[in-house]
Order: sequence, then structure tokens, then C-alpha cells
Amino acid sequence: MSTIDEVKSRIDIVDLVSETGVKLRHAGKNYTGFCPFHDNKHTPAFVVWPESGTWRCFGQCNEGGDIFKFVMKREGLDFKEALQKLALRAGVELEDFKREAPEVKEAYDHLRKLLEDAVIFYRTQLFNNNTILTYLREKRGLTDATIETFGLGYAPSGYDNALKHFTQRGYSQQDLIDAGLLTVRESDSQVPNSETRSYDKFRNRIMIPIRDENGRMAGFGARIVDPNDIPKFLNSPETPIFTKGHILYGLDRARKPIRMADQAVIVEGYLDVIALHQAGYENVVSPMGTALTEDQLRLLKRSTRRIVLALDPDAAGQKAVLRGLDAARSAMDREGELGFDARGLLKNEARLQADLRVATMPDDLDPDELVARNKDEWKQLIENAKPIVTHVMESLAAGQNINDAKVKSQIAAQVLPLIEDLPNALERDTYRQALSRMLRVDESVLMGTQAQGPVARRRPRIAEQRQKIEPSVVLSTVNPVFKIEEYCLGVLFRKPEMLYRLDRKLEEFGLSALAVEDFGYTDHQLLFDVVRHAVEQDEKDHQKYLLMNLPSTLETIAMDFLARSEGKLELVDDRVLEDDLVLRFIDLRRSIAQASVSQLRFLQEDEQQQGGANLKMYQEQTTQFLRLLQSLDQAKRKLALKRQA
Repeated sequence: MSTIDEVKSRIDIVDLVSETGVKLRHAGKNYTGFCPFHDNKHTPAFVVWPESGTWRCFGQCNEGGDIFKFVMKREGLDFKEALQKLALRAGVELEDFKREAPEVKEAYDHLRKLLEDAVIFYRTQLFNNNTILTYLREKRGLTDATIETFGLGYAPSGYDNALKHFTQRGYSQQDLIDAGLLTVRESDSQVPNSETRSYDKFRNRIMIPIRDENGRMAGFGARIVDPNDIPKFLNSPETPIFTKGHILYGLDRARKPIRMADQAVIVEGYLDVIALHQAGYENVVSPMGTALTEDQLRLLKRSTRRIVLALDPDAAGQKAVLRGLDAARSAMDREGELGFDARGLLKNEARLQADLRVATMPDDLDPDELVARNKDEWKQLIENAKPIVTHVMESLAAGQNINDAKVKSQIAAQVLPLIEDLPNALERDTYRQALSRMLRVDESVLMGTQAQGPVARRRPRIAEQRQKIEPSVVLSTVNPVFKIEEYCLGVLFRKPEMLYRLDRKLEEFGLSALAVEDFGYTDHQLLFDVVRHAVEQDEKDHQKYLLMNLPSTLETIAMDFLARSEGKLELVDDRVLEDDLVLRFIDLRRSIAQASVSQLRFLQEDEQQQGGANLKMYQEQTTQFLRLLQSLDQAKRKLALKRQA
């Protein structure tokens, strides 16, 4: 990941814009407000798209861009200065982020290929073992289609099944170790074939492939078959492509459903995720059997700010969000148990401006058992999920004698600090009232207890220290538009002379030549400008000139483009490549135009309610974008007919 990509992935454009004084209000999936770049304060013509991490003014400015362009325009900085400023905010040390060298990328791809082959190996073992297959079908209620979809498999008993299988196919033992499929010990005297000091890590376990949010293989989760084996679940070790705290199981399949539902649900088990997806609840994911991390919450925030923790019914699960509170430490701190620290979750909720809630399973049922009993019950359970503070209050009070003064004092001492950590004054007052009602004490008594006790020395609220807020995340790193822009630039960096031919082809279809405005991200605009400048020079080797004149801040991302396209374009006919690029740029322009039409229609409705002073301007802009869409569609049809001829 380049420095620029890292900064983009850590900063939420909604938070960035809001902190400069722009008051944004929610409008569907987007946000609108008054443009900070001109004086018109009558019409909210400034729009922010959190999914793409971009903004645009439909008023006097008629400009747009991403986080870098916003800071550049707002503070009069150049790109390098804006990058330095935002990198500091994001906690990214510029000098520490180097591009992924081609040889490193090749090594990572090799590991992923090995893991993909392992999926096939374990799957074959599963379908040759009727006992395990019957267990998944009958005991866990999984269909063959679900088993196939999630790539479930079985690691057979024995210490060298995978070792023999993959070494016979050309993989080295070091490959298997690097991929987390082998375990190495200095002394293996009690293990067969111990002279090798390495053996299969997964033995007699159901194998669950773990993929990153982009669907690439990263590792495995393995569940016991023999109830006497320990631990119950075993994950791949940390490898160059597998970091447990950075991955959520099932997110590659859940990302789109999460966006559609505008809600993500977190459960504890991999098989719970699979069963819920099978039941039609596809917005469900699971952490890697460890404490929920802020990086994992950031992954979810790319698609939604509404997150529900659906905890298991056992005592540890019911009170898991109490972890870190004094009364729960001795009972909750058990190795291998998921950790949900109430204070940590509240901190993340405020920092990421998310809505975190807690749902608990009824009747001692796990999530997969609940949907097997009644699918609709799960929906009701999630709809009734409670805010974290409410869950903490009710969990602490469960089974306690609320009439006992000491119990009241103990509960108040643990809940009040959580309430005081909330950044919103209205929420704090609401929860204080709820706590006073639950404990049956006057609210003024609670306030007096708070003033006397250590809770008075609470940390400053996040809302009061905006400059210390840790950055959130935008969707630019996974947004389709972002990927298309990267692809187009990769081709143009490899073959800059193609730019002239693309311009001519666009003009043949009645479209304007390519321009920086065809790119939505500032770094991409700057890179395209370098390509345009290079081909306009009287040089034989445009690519050499291009690389020699790259700004230092863009060298890493440019080298990444070249590395990704290396060896991939030589076998493609230039005419085919040109047609493909034209189609991609048409799609980029359509995406911008469609988003603009959608938002302009919303602004028109809003303007009508405000008196309609700018209504005509918005109508004219809408007409222009509709005409552009018509031209783009017509060009696409002509190109399709030409390719068929």
C-alpha cells in the first residue's frame, strides 16, 4: 500500500469536512451542507460522498475532489503540503511507507496461490469423509451449496498429509511454513518423522478458509472434530498476508449486503456466520477469535456506521462488553475468549462516529441454533439491540439485589464513568436518568456520587478535543471508480503514447478529449497531468520523460501502477486496449454524471422548500448532465457496434 493510499484509508472525508466548520446533514447515503469556498449561505449546494471519499460544490465553485483537494483548496497548499498535513493527522509516517516491490508482491501472490491450492486439498478430503460431511449437513444444518460457497474442508488426522501433498507438487517446506500450514519445533522427539522438525499445523479439524475484504486468501480457521481436542478453534498463525486484527471473517461476502442493510452484525463464530448467511442474513461477520480491534471497526465503517454485537448466550458472552471493568475482570479474562471492552467500544464509537449496539441470544441458543429454530426471530433480535451503556447497566444488575445500597453503589461506580465518556451531552443526561430509575435513586444523588468519586477525573471528551481524534476510514481504497482510475493510469504509464489515440477516438464519438477532471482523486489527477505533459514533449521515449519528471510525492504510486501492469499488456492488441480504455473512461464519466444528477434532484427538492432562488441553476445543471449521459450512452453503443463489425 502506498503512502497516499494509507492516508486515504485512515481519514473519513465526512469527519474532515465537518471539523473545518461545515455543518453537514444526512441526505440518503450522502451529506449536504453550505460550501466553505464561497459566500452563498442560502443553499446547501456542497455534497460529500462518503463511499467514494469525494466532494463537490454544485454552486458557484462548481469544483470537487477528495480529501487532498479539499485541504489544498481550503488552506492554499500544494499537494505535497496537503499530503504531509493529512499524513500527520492519520498517524502515517511518510518515510516509513515504501512501495511494495515487485518481488515482494510476487512472494505474496505465491503464498495466496498455495492457500488456494490448500482450499482444494482440504475440500477433497472433506468430500472423501462421510462422517465429517454428515456432521456439517445434519448437526450444523449446512447445505451442500453453502459448504461449496464457503469452501469448507477437512484436515485429516496425521502429521504429514499436507506436507507430503504440497511438497510433491513443487512447494517447499518453507513455503508451507510461510503460509501457516506447517508448524516447526526445535525438538519433536514425540512426533513421527520428527527429524524434519516440521509437521501439519491442522489435523483432524474442519477447515474454514479466511479471505480478506477483497476475497483474497489469507489463512484458515480450524474447528475441532474430537471434543477432547484443544483449542476448540485454531487460526492460522500471523503471516505476511494474515493479521488477525485486520480481517473480519465473511466480510468479502458481507460487504454489499452490509451497505444495502446499512447495518453490520458481529457474531463470535465462523460457523455462526455461515449459518446466518445461509438463512439469508448476509450482513454478518466475525472477528478472528480475539478482541475486536479498531482496524476491524474501520473496515466495517467503510460500508456502515450501524454495528451490532450479537453475543453468545453463555455468561461470558452475555457480559463480554464488561471486559475491563473491575467487577468483571476475574470472571471474563479467560484465554481465547473474545474481548469487548465497554469503555474501548464507547471510545471507538465516538472516534469513528458509529452507532454500536449489543444483542444477546435468548434461551441459551447460539446464533446458528436460533435461525435453525426460527429465521424471523433473528431479525427481531437484531432490531431490538440495545446501546452499549444500556447493555452494561442491565448486565451488571442481572441477578443482583437492587435494593441493597452496596449493590447500587457498585453498579453506579462502574456505569457512571462510561456515561461520562460519552461525547454527546443529551446522551449523558438520558443515561443518567435511566440509571437513576433502575437503581431507584434520585439523579442528584448520582451526580453527587460522581463529584466525590474518581469518575470526576474523567478524560476530556473526544468532542472537546477534535484535534486528537484518531482518523476514520473512507471507501476510496475499495471503491470501483478508484480501481478503474488506477487501471487506466496503469495502462497510460506503460503506454503514454496511447493518450493521443484515445483523444481521437473519443472525439470520433462526439466526446471531449481526456482531462484531469475525468479523475476524481487528486493524486490521480496529478499523475494524469504528468502523462499529458510527457506526450506533448518532443521526445522519442515518452515513458522515460514521464518517469524523470514525476513529483517525488507521486513516485511510489506511479511505480505501483507500472508493477501491476508489467507483463500484462504486451500480449494485448493495442486496438483492443484502446477500445477497453475508451469504455472505462465512458464508465467513469457516467458514474460522475449519474451521481451528480441524483444529487441535483435532491437539491432541487430542497431548494423548492427554501423558496427556489437557485432552482433554475440546478435545473440547467441537471439538463447538462442528462445530455452528457445521453451522449455517453450513444458513444458506448457506437463503440459496441464497431467492435462487432
